[in-house]
Amino acid sequence: MRRWQAALLVVLLLLAAALTWQVQAWRYGSQLAQQAQAHALQLQQQAEALAGQLQGERQQRLVLEQQIEANDQFHYQELLDAQQAQARLRDRLATADVRLSVLLGAAPQAGLPTTPGTASLDHDPVRAGLEPAHAQRIIAITNRGDQGLIALRACQAYVQALQR
Repeated sequence: MRRWQAALLVVLLLLAAALTWQVQAWRYGSQLAQQAQAHALQLQQQAEALAGQLQGERQQRLVLEQQIEANDQFHYQELLDAQQAQARLRDRLATADVRLSVLLGAAPQAGLPTTPGTASLDHDPVRAGLEPAHAQRIIAITNRGDQGLIALRACQAYVQALQR
């Protein structure tokens, strides 16, 4: 009978080991499931944080694009206004409605016609009128200078908008 008891004891030990093994598997499975769930929750939170950050950056970019667009429109309108003013001045010079002159100082220089002045007792400075062709060239030069200054201000506004 001892053999029978020994065999029964071995079977009981094997059943206890199998039961222990199964309980441990359930516990570890439960722990792994909890870890997987916690990891998934953490990944979801990170994704939501990144999505919020991306949305904020998109908003900033949209605001920046709107500022740059407004600056572009302002400087384009400024450029158009300057071009129109230059065109009006050129037209007035062409029709002799306006004449450009230079200040000669106290005494007229030889060879330069002076503009006729009104009779007065004041000591007006002596001026010499410019030929219309020279006046047109001067106006063209100032027009290019004005356009350059407007373009420079537009570039500076763009860089300032990007730095904000």
